[in-house]
Amino acid sequence: MTPEIIIVSLILLAALALLVSERLPYDLTALGIMVVLMATGILTPRQAVNGFANPAPLTVGALFIVTRGLIRTGGLLFLTRLMAAATRGRPRRILLLSLLLVGILSAFVNNTPVVVLMLSVILGLSGRFDISPARFLMPISFISILAGMSTLIGTSTNIIVSDLAAEAGLAPIGMFELARVGAPAALLGGALIFLLSDRLLPRTHIPIFHTDRSERHRYIAEVVIPEGSRLLGSAAQEAICRDHPRIEVHEVLRESRVLYPETDDCTLTAGDLVLLSATAEELVDMLGRGSVALPTTGGVDLPEPYDLDTQIVEAIVTPESRLVGRRLANTRLGRDEDLHVLGMQRLRTHYSEQRLESLRLHVGDILLVQGQGLGLQRLRTDFDLIVVEDTVPRIVNRSRAPMALGIFVVMVAVAALSLVNILTAALAAAFLMVVTGCLSMHEAYKAIDVPVLMLIIGTIAMGAAITASGAADLYARGFLGVFQSLGPHAVLAAFIVLTSLLSHVLSNNSTAVLLIPIGIATASAMGVDPRPFVVGICFGASACFATPLGYQTNLLVYGPGGYRFSDFLRLGMVLNVVVWVMASLLVPRFWPF
Repeated sequence: MTPEIIIVSLILLAALALLVSERLPYDLTALGIMVVLMATGILTPRQAVNGFANPAPLTVGALFIVTRGLIRTGGLLFLTRLMAAATRGRPRRILLLSLLLVGILSAFVNNTPVVVLMLSVILGLSGRFDISPARFLMPISFISILAGMSTLIGTSTNIIVSDLAAEAGLAPIGMFELARVGAPAALLGGALIFLLSDRLLPRTHIPIFHTDRSERHRYIAEVVIPEGSRLLGSAAQEAICRDHPRIEVHEVLRESRVLYPETDDCTLTAGDLVLLSATAEELVDMLGRGSVALPTTGGVDLPEPYDLDTQIVEAIVTPESRLVGRRLANTRLGRDEDLHVLGMQRLRTHYSEQRLESLRLHVGDILLVQGQGLGLQRLRTDFDLIVVEDTVPRIVNRSRAPMALGIFVVMVAVAALSLVNILTAALAAAFLMVVTGCLSMHEAYKAIDVPVLMLIIGTIAMGAAITASGAADLYARGFLGVFQSLGPHAVLAAFIVLTSLLSHVLSNNSTAVLLIPIGIATASAMGVDPRPFVVGICFGASACFATPLGYQTNLLVYGPGGYRFSDFLRLGMVLNVVVWVMASLLVPRFWPF
């Protein structure tokens, strides 16, 4: 054993200990790996930072942007609504439907974009029903891996192994050849995920994806019915609540008359003013549909709600505020051209016979304000108001939803048909999300989970050191040497376990590339058919459930699920054992030595 192998082995053990214990943030651990490898001379600086140009972190980063674009525009709301209707918010039903949908899709489409698709849907459902996304995200990643093992195109690892086998003079792997073992493993693994996930997974809530639909975010607002509105001639409550059933209509103001939906004929006509209670998202969605308009204070036109230069905030009237008792239209807030009051929330107060701009402000009133530039700066420095920046739910830009969904569908299609690789497809989709206005550059940068990308880059450097130092070859041959005298069945089982273990440290594709020549050479030395070893490597390379490192879909759900490194170990090891045992028993049965 060379000094380089000893150093690499110690770095690997220390890195695993820090990642599992989480005594340091995992991105800091990843950076430390690169620093130590450079400082000890195991890797040159160029080799240590090669991960920054590796396709894996670039692909994951681009997919983060694509996912945020789908969430920002509500591009998958139709699928979220279908699942919401089918499951009625019951977690077990959501889990079962997600496992079935992802499992079927992942057998025929590269599993990475499938997980990206469901990631957006699960986050939407979790926010809608106030359920922890951690209960579903790891299961959909795991079932995508299991189902992807069943066909040649389900995962890129199978394609790589097939190509390497063909280069070595063996027959390439058929499209459904692996299904004889992969399908039973996916069915059994999926059943175990469904039965065990609630017991073994945390229920962490991630605030950035949590949408609070409570009364805290309902505002009194005033809308006007414009000429040509599709609501004309309909009853106010029925017409407005047709698309937004949670909105409450208080009254309709028609010239000098006040009409009440409960007692009066409130058939809408052009120019009617409707006083209602709604969330910020509901208000903006109504405007986007064009059936209502929002006359802001002073008659100033409302800016485009998706204008990237504007922001919607809450402003709370303080006890010492000079605004208390004054009408909104007569305040500096009402006259500021850079600020627009969209609505107001006041607890335990009945609104009647008053327009919004005529309401007198009280202590504790919460104003929903849209502003930009200097107007927002003035608002933040106004001692009469307390500005709360991040309590308003992000407004969904539904007008861009078809565009975002189209970009995503094309990305999946070209990747699934192998017209371009997944990196090209993901980067192109991320680029289009920004240039088409589905996301701003600022939102795109915020969508990228930098700690996860640093973790990938650090482990790529670790994998390069393990390979370059000869440690990987030493581990493999030493491990297999223990089983050499026990016959081909024992060696194959050991090979599957070894491939799985290495794929938790290296990437699964790197592990397959490393072990295919060793597997074929081992079979030749034993005088048996190398086919079972090639197939065994396919299953072993994909059996990397116990950490988020080895598989791209695990890394995708790591941050959004709020998981700890050790969370993968509990459920992941169960699935590892399932694949190890089933592959060891069934591969020799269908591919004899």
